[in-house]
Amino acid sequence: MIGDHLKKRRMDLHMSQATAARTLNVSEDCLCYWENGRNNPQISQYPAIIAFLGYYPFDHETETFGGKIKRYKYEHGLSNEKLAKLLNVDESTVANWERNKRVPLGRSMKRVLLALNTNAAHE
Repeated sequence: MIGDHLKKRRMDLHMSQATAARTLNVSEDCLCYWENGRNNPQISQYPAIIAFLGYYPFDHETETFGGKIKRYKYEHGLSNEKLAKLLNVDESTVANWERNKRVPLGRSMKRVLLALNTNAAHE
């Protein structure tokens, strides 16, 4: 659970919830809910969380194309809709990629990987 990671990191840093919440740009209540498993962060908050933790805390596989897509989305805080716009594809296409139901073929795969690598390099 992401809240366990956040709480451990905060405690390791001897940081109050208020200070950690400011670092993550959320309210203290929000961080408290995450740490207690009462609520989960939105995907747009994942980049700040990953930066705060200093590592990627999610335990999904990242070896398949779908896993790579999911990791990219989490690291960049992108919904399927936003990633679809970035890659100029339909939102359902991104969802199918993420579930490993489909993968781009040939030139399309190269275009997608190039776009992901290019966008990652510019951030």
